[in-house]
Amino acid sequence: MSEFIPAPVKPVVGIEALEALDIRVGTIERVEEIPGSEKLMKLRVNFGDHSRTILAGIKNERENPREIEGRQALFVLNLKSRKMAGEISEGMLFDIGYADGVTPVLSIPERAVPNGSRAG
Repeated sequence: MSEFIPAPVKPVVGIEALEALDIRVGTIERVEEIPGSEKLMKLRVNFGDHSRTILAGIKNERENPREIEGRQALFVLNLKSRKMAGEISEGMLFDIGYADGVTPVLSIPERAVPNGSRAG
């Protein structure tokens, strides 16, 4: 196994770029197959005052994608809805590792917090 070399730091942005993102904690209540998709799974996520369907390319990232049911994680909520594999995704799972070719892991709070809690 080769040694991991972090990617260069991206260009500097103003704090307003971060403040524009709505990143919240949600509990993954259900993980389902999407017929015909080789990598996407459909997550049903509870954000306290509402639930959303979020599609994530996690099918091949873990032996059992359903193992994340019941776990809290971070999600980006204010992205435009996007149709993928015939399903609508209402946000994005905020995971760690994918962009670097590392097997992704969930971005999770260190202890349980109320669903819908904001990051930042």
